[in-house]
Amino acid sequence: MTIDIPGFDYQRVAVDDGVALNVAVGGTGSPIVLLHGFPQTHLCWRHVAADLAADHTVICPDLRGYGASDKPDERDRDTYAKRTMAADVVALAGRLGHERFALAGHDRGALVAIRAGLDHPDRISHLATFDVLPTLDMWDILHGSSAAVAFHLYLMAQPPGLPEQMISASADAFFGHFLDAWVQDPQAIPAPVRAEYLRASRTAVPSIVADYRASAGIDIEHDRADQAAGNQLTMPVTVVQQDWGAALGYDAAALWRPWVADLEHRTTSAGHFMAEEAPDETIKVLRSLLAR
Repeated sequence: MTIDIPGFDYQRVAVDDGVALNVAVGGTGSPIVLLHGFPQTHLCWRHVAADLAADHTVICPDLRGYGASDKPDERDRDTYAKRTMAADVVALAGRLGHERFALAGHDRGALVAIRAGLDHPDRISHLATFDVLPTLDMWDILHGSSAAVAFHLYLMAQPPGLPEQMISASADAFFGHFLDAWVQDPQAIPAPVRAEYLRASRTAVPSIVADYRASAGIDIEHDRADQAAGNQLTMPVTVVQQDWGAALGYDAAALWRPWVADLEHRTTSAGHFMAEEAPDETIKVLRSLLAR
């Protein structure tokens, strides 16, 4: 049995040939799209979405390959490129009647949001990212024993076959590891929600792996092309991260500045799952961004 965000309407919206996204929509007013991370679904925004819906149209999709959205086979490198997934989001908003919208993403959803902002700057009014770095920088800062915290990135970067088999053989233990290791307050993800995340993830192993595999390949190529061209995110951007930059020996804000023309960088004491562990803080961040 799936769990819904109370008061939100659910629908499936076609965004590409053979691909429809499951999306929850609530509220009225200027639109904001909220993109979830790994290993979650749109449900991670349940607290934040309910608050923002008081004066915004809030759109919470499951990303391509996740949750109840379609999970196309990895036909080529483009199938789960962030460029493709960003185009899904822009198409979704357009089909719901919104040519311009604010966009916030956490984890994998933040990578999609960044790519949407770079590829479709005329469509994105404001952008927020939670607990990521741009893909190219993420790979550049991982080195030595500190990279062990990101073992899953290297596992899912491997060619098709082995990672899917290994993860499928113990899917609940694999996905549950991140839900447990990355949360500071386990009560923030109650048992029914945790069970829903595990159910959704175990039925989406190939597409989740394909999403990560793209970030070790074609997504890097797209980032490098933007970096070489000096392309930036031109809309107001708020970045929120745990203070793991200091722990890994780099200045996170400095890594963001070449990518963002109008940057507000924040750190938080919350764990990785910020929208669930610190919803009030997350709401405050988003409302502040939307006022810029």
